[in-house]
Amino acid sequence: MARILLTRRWPKSIEASLAVQHEVHLNETDTPMSQADLAAAMATFDIVCPTVSDRIDADVIGSGGRVRIIANYGAGVDHIDLSAAKAARIVVSNTPDVLTEATAELALLLMMMVSRRASEGERELRSGDWSGWRPTHLIGRSLRGKTLGLIGYGRIARVTARLARAALGVETIYHSRRAATNDDIGSRYIGSVTDLVAEADIVSLHCPGGTETRHLIDAAMIERMKPGAVLINTARGSVVDEVALAAALVAGKIGGAGLDVYEHEPAVHPSLLEAPNVVLLPHLGSATLEAREAMGRQVVLNLEALLEGREPPNRVA
Repeated sequence: MARILLTRRWPKSIEASLAVQHEVHLNETDTPMSQADLAAAMATFDIVCPTVSDRIDADVIGSGGRVRIIANYGAGVDHIDLSAAKAARIVVSNTPDVLTEATAELALLLMMMVSRRASEGERELRSGDWSGWRPTHLIGRSLRGKTLGLIGYGRIARVTARLARAALGVETIYHSRRAATNDDIGSRYIGSVTDLVAEADIVSLHCPGGTETRHLIDAAMIERMKPGAVLINTARGSVVDEVALAAALVAGKIGGAGLDVYEHEPAVHPSLLEAPNVVLLPHLGSATLEAREAMGRQVVLNLEALLEGREPPNRVA
């Protein structure tokens, strides 16, 4: 029996299944734990299961203490210092694949909401300002026949491309570190981000966070986008310079934006809150019951493998 800490609440079915064989400790308040509490947990538990809301840095990891595996609940691990974990001989795992469909679906939702100005319309209606139908009211743009540019071409980006081509009839282009060798979707490789944003009608971000991609989409990159283009971010908030994006939206330099992630979550930059034609969602990318339960089952597979002396199937460090 292992002592396991879940830093946030999970679907009840997964919590219950873990508790059958292990001593599971829950964060009953379901609020982000402090760095001090996370550091203390490293010396108290055999397994710590963090989420994207936890910053597992070198200070938290320290010399390792008791923890054998940081079994992350989520695919992205840029909130975990992998080098520090390796130095402390702590295994790190994640949950790829199982949230792919849910996040791709949300990317499409954001594309359609922004293009058809759905969020603006709902705000107008709820505030009591809707005066009735008229021919020129909140006219949006159709996505059919447009070009969708994907920055990053991993699992989520490919499913997004497949869904968008089937449902919306878009052409898909992409940029990644190298051209895909097994792409059966029909997307066209673009050699640079600057060339991609200049050609795309919709720019959808699917790259990891971290220092290499911080503010990849900055004022200069936004300036290269088409005047009516739409920016979608379901990746990491740090990839976008939020101040530059808000300024571009206010100035009408691009057509709109749909964001599900933010650089300093849960805080959203005030300039974004005031910007026109921007859809702001509270990090709902994997928020389907099916995906969240599957993420939990994937964590269990990883930690059980380690406890049984096997290699965790989704080890990242």
